[in-house]
Amino acid sequence: MTSGLPHFTSCADVIARVAEFIDSELDQADCAKIQEHLDECGPCLREFGLDQLVKDIVKRGCGCEPPPEDLRLKVMIRIREVQVQITIED
Repeated sequence: MTSGLPHFTSCADVIARVAEFIDSELDQADCAKIQEHLDECGPCLREFGLDQLVKDIVKRGCGCEPPPEDLRLKVMIRIREVQVQITIED
């Protein structure tokens, strides 16, 4: 996945760390790198939007209860499957 522009942080690295970025689990320097990449890269921004949307839906669906332990893994596997499919189609 690429926007055609050169980036200091690769698209693969951004996509792999977007969950940590959304959850504010990165230090300031890494967070800034991810944000800069997302500001410049449309394909990654679309992926980021998808990941955030999934988290919002899960949060609403689970209410005040924490989501099941294996839910995040299942969602991430499905996102990766879609990501591979999009890559193959491009």
